[in-house]
Amino acid sequence: MSNLIKLDTSVNISKLKLKNPVLTASGTFGYANEYDDFMNVGNIGAIVTKGITLNPRTGNPQPRIKELKNGLINSIGLENIGIHNFIEKKLPVLRENNINFIINIAGESIKEYVELAKICQSNNIEAVELNLSCPNVKSGCLEFGKDEETLYKLVSEVRNCFNNTLIVKLSSNVSFPEKIAKTAENAGADAISAINTVKAMHVEVKIAASGLSPARNDNAIFEYIKGGLSGSCIKPLALNFIYEIRQHVSIPIIGMGGISCFQDMLEFFAVGADAIQVGTANFTHPDLSEALVSELNNFMKQQNYESLAELVKDLRYEY
Repeated sequence: MSNLIKLDTSVNISKLKLKNPVLTASGTFGYANEYDDFMNVGNIGAIVTKGITLNPRTGNPQPRIKELKNGLINSIGLENIGIHNFIEKKLPVLRENNINFIINIAGESIKEYVELAKICQSNNIEAVELNLSCPNVKSGCLEFGKDEETLYKLVSEVRNCFNNTLIVKLSSNVSFPEKIAKTAENAGADAISAINTVKAMHVEVKIAASGLSPARNDNAIFEYIKGGLSGSCIKPLALNFIYEIRQHVSIPIIGMGGISCFQDMLEFFAVGADAIQVGTANFTHPDLSEALVSELNNFMKQQNYESLAELVKDLRYEY
C-alpha cells in the first residue's frame, strides 16, 4: 500500500459519523474538554459525557470509590450538573472546540428519559446514549434495562421524540443479554453500547487487638462499599456479552469493559464490536484513547489495511 493512500479509520453509528472507532466512556472523561492537558480530544472518535439527569445530583455519600488490584468499584450515584446546566455551560465548549460527543442521559422514570430526549432534540444534539444499566442508583437506570417489556416501552417512547442517533447502554447484570439487546433494537435503538459496570461489593474486616467486638459501637466489624465494578477484571464478561448479542442484532455495537491496550481493542472487534469505549483506564492513562488511535493507524499501515472495515472483517470471529 502506498504511503500516499489515506487510511480510512471511520465508522458510522447510524447518522453519527466518527473519524475513528475510539471513544471514551461515560463517567470517566468529564463533560467536554477536561482532558485537554493530557491529549488532543479532537483526535479521537468522540467522547461520551458524564451521565446527565434532568436535575443536578449530588450523588451518593462517601465512601464511594474503592481501588482494586485489577479494577475499581464506584458508587458515585450519577453526581452531575443536570441537563440545563449542561446545555448552558458545557455544550458551547464542545461546539466551540469542535469535539465530537455523545450525551449520556439517565432518569428515574420513562417520563424523565423522554423529557431529557426532547431537550436533546431541541438543541440538535447528534447522539444520545441511554443509561439503562447504572447499578449504583436507587431507582431508574438498571431497572429499566432488566425487563424486556419496560425496556421496549422506554426506548420506543424516546425514539418517538428523538430523531438522531439513539444508543442504548446495557449491563451484563441480566440473565438473557441477547433478548434484552434484541428488544432494544426492535424498539428503535440505532446502536448498543455494552457493558456497563458489574454489580459488586468490597468488604474489609476490621479486627482490633482485643478481637471482634460486635457490641461496641465505636469499633465497626467491617467496612464495605457496594457499586459498579469496572476495569480489566471485567473484560472476559464484556467479551462474552458482546459475542452473544452480536449473533442476535444487526445494529452497531460499541464495546467496553476493561479496555486498556491495543490488543484489547482488537479482541472487542473480533467478538462483534464496531467501535469501543475506554473507561476506567482513563484514570491511570489519561491519554490512552489518543494513543489507541495512533496504534490503530500504525497497525493498519504495517498490515496493509486501507480501511477499518477491512480490518474488522478479517478479525471478526465466524459464528
